[in-house]
Amino acid sequence: MIDLSTWNLSIPVGSPAKTIETPALVKGYKDSYFRADNGTLFFWAPVTGSTTKSAKYPRSELRETNTDGSLRNWKYPAANNFLRASLTVNKVPSTGKLVIGQIHQYDSNEPMVKLEYQYKTSSKTGNIVAKLRSSPSQDEPTVIQVGTGVPLNSKFDYTINLSPSGMLTIDAANYHWAKQLSTGWKTKDLYFKAGVYVQDNAGYSSEGGQVTFTKLEISHVKGS
Repeated sequence: MIDLSTWNLSIPVGSPAKTIETPALVKGYKDSYFRADNGTLFFWAPVTGSTTKSAKYPRSELRETNTDGSLRNWKYPAANNFLRASLTVNKVPSTGKLVIGQIHQYDSNEPMVKLEYQYKTSSKTGNIVAKLRSSPSQDEPTVIQVGTGVPLNSKFDYTINLSPSGMLTIDAANYHWAKQLSTGWKTKDLYFKAGVYVQDNAGYSSEGGQVTFTKLEISHVKGS
Protein backbone atom coordinates (compact mmCIF):
# COMPACT_ATOMS: atom_id res chain seq x y z
CA MET A 1 0.00 0.00 0.00
CA ILE A 2 1.09 3.55 -0.71
CA ASP A 3 1.29 5.63 2.47
CA LEU A 4 -1.02 8.65 2.26
CA SER A 5 -0.39 9.83 5.83
CA THR A 6 2.00 12.60 4.71
CA TRP A 7 -0.08 14.12 1.90
CA ASN A 8 -3.14 16.22 1.27
CA LEU A 9 -4.92 16.36 -2.09
CA SER A 10 -6.13 19.11 -4.38
CA ILE A 11 -8.97 18.16 -6.74
CA PRO A 12 -10.30 20.34 -9.61
CA VAL A 13 -13.73 21.21 -8.20
CA GLY A 14 -14.93 24.34 -6.38
CA SER A 15 -13.53 27.84 -6.52
CA PRO A 16 -10.73 27.80 -5.60
CA ALA A 17 -10.10 24.10 -6.06
CA LYS A 18 -10.95 21.89 -3.09
CA THR A 19 -8.36 20.40 -0.71
CA ILE A 20 -8.93 16.96 0.79
CA GLU A 21 -7.09 16.88 4.10
CA THR A 22 -4.70 14.13 5.24
CA PRO A 23 -7.06 12.36 7.70
CA ALA A 24 -9.71 11.93 5.00
CA LEU A 25 -7.16 10.45 2.59
CA VAL A 26 -5.96 7.99 5.22
CA LYS A 27 -9.56 6.89 5.82
CA GLY A 28 -9.97 5.95 2.16
CA TYR A 29 -11.29 9.07 0.41
CA LYS A 30 -12.13 8.51 -3.26
CA ASP A 31 -13.96 10.33 -6.05
CA SER A 32 -13.80 10.57 -9.85
CA TYR A 33 -10.51 12.48 -9.65
CA PHE A 34 -8.60 10.31 -7.18
CA ARG A 35 -8.71 6.88 -5.64
CA ALA A 36 -6.35 4.51 -3.87
CA ASP A 37 -7.05 0.88 -4.78
CA ASN A 38 -4.98 -2.29 -4.49
CA GLY A 39 -1.67 -0.52 -3.96
CA THR A 40 -2.18 2.03 -6.73
CA LEU A 41 -3.11 5.72 -6.86
CA PHE A 42 -5.35 6.92 -9.70
CA PHE A 43 -5.38 10.62 -10.67
CA TRP A 44 -7.61 12.34 -13.23
CA ALA A 45 -7.76 16.05 -14.05
CA PRO A 46 -9.98 17.29 -16.92
CA VAL A 47 -8.96 20.44 -18.79
CA THR A 48 -12.31 21.95 -17.75
CA GLY A 49 -11.62 21.51 -14.03
CA SER A 50 -11.27 24.37 -11.57
CA THR A 51 -7.87 25.62 -10.44
CA THR A 52 -6.09 26.44 -7.23
CA LYS A 53 -5.56 30.09 -6.38
CA SER A 54 -3.28 31.89 -8.87
CA ALA A 55 -2.97 28.77 -11.10
CA LYS A 56 -3.95 28.61 -14.79
CA TYR A 57 -4.42 24.86 -15.09
CA PRO A 58 -6.40 22.12 -13.27
CA ARG A 59 -4.81 19.44 -11.13
CA SER A 60 -5.45 16.34 -9.09
CA GLU A 61 -2.28 16.51 -7.05
CA LEU A 62 -0.88 15.56 -3.66
CA ARG A 63 0.98 18.05 -1.46
CA GLU A 64 3.39 17.07 1.30
CA THR A 65 2.12 17.34 4.90
CA ASN A 66 2.94 16.18 8.40
CA THR A 67 1.03 13.18 9.73
CA ASP A 68 -1.32 15.47 11.66
CA GLY A 69 -2.33 17.09 8.37
CA SER A 70 -0.44 20.35 8.86
CA LEU A 71 1.60 21.55 5.91
CA ARG A 72 5.16 20.24 5.85
CA ASN A 73 7.85 22.60 4.58
CA TRP A 74 11.58 21.91 4.81
CA LYS A 75 14.92 23.54 4.12
CA TYR A 76 17.19 21.34 2.06
CA PRO A 77 20.40 21.54 4.20
CA ALA A 78 18.61 19.73 7.05
CA ALA A 79 18.41 16.33 5.30
CA ASN A 80 18.82 14.33 2.12
CA ASN A 81 15.41 14.75 0.48
CA PHE A 82 13.84 12.17 -1.85
CA LEU A 83 10.64 11.79 -3.84
CA ARG A 84 10.42 8.35 -5.47
CA ALA A 85 7.68 7.17 -7.82
CA SER A 86 6.67 4.44 -10.25
CA LEU A 87 3.84 5.35 -12.60
CA THR A 88 2.15 5.10 -15.97
CA VAL A 89 0.71 8.02 -17.90
CA ASN A 90 -2.60 6.80 -19.30
CA LYS A 91 -3.98 9.91 -20.97
CA VAL A 92 -2.75 13.39 -21.91
CA PRO A 93 -4.55 16.60 -22.96
CA SER A 94 -4.21 18.00 -26.47
CA THR A 95 -1.02 19.88 -25.48
CA GLY A 96 0.47 16.51 -24.50
CA LYS A 97 1.87 18.04 -21.30
CA LEU A 98 1.32 17.23 -17.64
CA VAL A 99 3.36 17.68 -14.46
CA ILE A 100 3.96 14.46 -12.48
CA GLY A 101 6.21 15.69 -9.65
CA GLN A 102 7.49 18.93 -8.13
CA ILE A 103 9.67 20.58 -5.54
CA HIS A 104 7.68 23.71 -4.77
CA GLN A 105 8.47 26.63 -2.52
CA TYR A 106 6.06 27.70 0.20
CA ASP A 107 3.97 30.84 -0.34
CA SER A 108 5.21 31.29 -3.91
CA ASN A 109 3.89 30.71 -7.42
CA GLU A 110 7.38 29.76 -8.66
CA PRO A 111 8.45 26.17 -7.92
CA MET A 112 12.08 25.10 -7.84
CA VAL A 113 11.47 22.27 -10.29
CA LYS A 114 8.56 20.70 -12.13
CA LEU A 115 8.95 17.25 -13.68
CA GLU A 116 6.80 17.10 -16.79
CA TYR A 117 5.71 14.36 -19.19
CA GLN A 118 5.45 15.69 -22.76
CA TYR A 119 3.76 13.39 -25.26
CA LYS A 120 4.59 13.70 -28.97
CA THR A 121 1.91 12.44 -31.36
CA SER A 122 4.48 12.02 -34.15
CA SER A 123 6.57 9.49 -32.21
CA LYS A 124 3.77 8.18 -29.98
CA THR A 125 6.14 8.52 -27.02
CA GLY A 126 6.75 11.05 -24.29
CA ASN A 127 9.80 12.93 -23.10
CA ILE A 128 10.48 13.62 -19.43
CA VAL A 129 11.37 17.28 -18.95
CA ALA A 130 12.56 19.22 -15.90
CA LYS A 131 11.59 22.88 -15.69
CA LEU A 132 14.16 24.26 -13.27
CA ARG A 133 14.87 27.49 -11.44
CA SER A 134 18.51 27.12 -10.39
CA SER A 135 18.09 30.10 -8.06
CA PRO A 136 15.01 31.66 -6.43
CA SER A 137 15.60 34.88 -8.39
CA GLN A 138 15.32 33.11 -11.76
CA ASP A 139 12.14 34.33 -13.41
CA GLU A 140 11.49 31.84 -16.21
CA PRO A 141 12.58 28.24 -15.64
CA THR A 142 15.22 26.48 -17.74
CA VAL A 143 13.83 23.51 -19.68
CA ILE A 144 16.00 20.37 -19.52
CA GLN A 145 15.22 17.03 -21.17
CA VAL A 146 15.97 14.30 -18.64
CA GLY A 147 14.35 11.27 -20.33
CA THR A 148 12.93 10.15 -23.67
CA GLY A 149 10.92 7.45 -25.38
CA VAL A 150 8.19 6.72 -22.82
CA PRO A 151 4.93 5.55 -24.46
CA LEU A 152 1.51 6.03 -22.92
CA ASN A 153 0.50 3.17 -20.59
CA SER A 154 4.15 2.22 -20.10
CA LYS A 155 5.45 2.05 -16.54
CA PHE A 156 8.51 4.10 -15.61
CA ASP A 157 10.23 5.35 -12.46
CA TYR A 158 11.49 8.69 -11.29
CA THR A 159 13.46 9.90 -8.30
CA ILE A 160 13.91 13.56 -7.40
CA ASN A 161 16.73 14.03 -4.86
CA LEU A 162 17.85 17.31 -3.30
CA SER A 163 20.93 16.75 -1.15
CA PRO A 164 22.03 18.80 1.92
CA SER A 165 24.71 20.39 -0.28
CA GLY A 166 22.13 21.63 -2.80
CA MET A 167 22.79 19.05 -5.51
CA LEU A 168 19.57 18.32 -7.40
CA THR A 169 19.48 14.89 -9.04
CA ILE A 170 16.70 13.53 -11.23
CA ASP A 171 16.59 9.92 -12.40
CA ALA A 172 13.70 9.31 -14.80
CA ALA A 173 12.92 6.50 -17.23
CA ASN A 174 16.48 5.11 -16.92
CA TYR A 175 18.11 8.50 -17.54
CA HIS A 176 20.23 10.43 -15.01
CA TRP A 177 20.70 14.18 -14.64
CA ALA A 178 22.21 16.39 -11.88
CA LYS A 179 22.93 20.05 -11.19
CA GLN A 180 24.28 22.09 -8.29
CA LEU A 181 21.76 24.75 -7.23
CA SER A 182 22.34 28.30 -6.05
CA THR A 183 22.79 28.68 -2.29
CA GLY A 184 19.93 31.18 -2.50
CA TRP A 185 17.60 28.19 -2.11
CA LYS A 186 19.08 27.37 1.34
CA THR A 187 16.69 29.60 3.26
CA LYS A 188 13.53 28.74 1.30
CA ASP A 189 10.77 26.53 2.66
CA LEU A 190 10.25 23.68 0.21
CA TYR A 191 7.84 20.76 -0.21
CA PHE A 192 7.15 17.88 -2.60
CA LYS A 193 4.10 17.48 -4.83
CA ALA A 194 3.03 14.57 -7.06
CA GLY A 195 0.04 13.55 -9.15
CA VAL A 196 -1.33 14.99 -12.39
CA TYR A 197 -1.23 18.72 -13.11
CA VAL A 198 -2.40 19.20 -16.71
CA GLN A 199 -0.74 21.98 -18.68
CA ASP A 200 -3.90 22.75 -20.62
CA ASN A 201 -7.21 24.42 -19.85
CA ALA A 202 -9.17 24.26 -23.13
CA GLY A 203 -11.28 21.49 -24.62
CA TYR A 204 -14.08 19.11 -23.71
CA SER A 205 -14.63 17.68 -20.24
CA SER A 206 -13.47 14.28 -21.54
CA GLU A 207 -10.02 15.73 -22.28
CA GLY A 208 -7.37 15.80 -19.56
CA GLY A 209 -4.57 13.95 -17.83
CA GLN A 210 -4.78 10.52 -16.23
CA VAL A 211 -1.90 8.92 -14.32
CA THR A 212 -1.63 5.76 -12.22
CA PHE A 213 1.09 5.47 -9.55
CA THR A 214 2.17 2.07 -8.23
CA LYS A 215 4.82 3.59 -5.93
CA LEU A 216 5.03 6.99 -4.27
CA GLU A 217 7.15 7.78 -1.26
CA ILE A 218 8.92 10.67 0.44
CA SER A 219 11.97 10.44 2.66
CA HIS A 220 14.07 13.06 4.47
CA VAL A 221 17.23 11.31 5.65
CA LYS A 222 19.23 13.24 8.23
CA GLY A 223 22.95 12.82 8.63
CA SER A 224 23.55 11.82 5.02
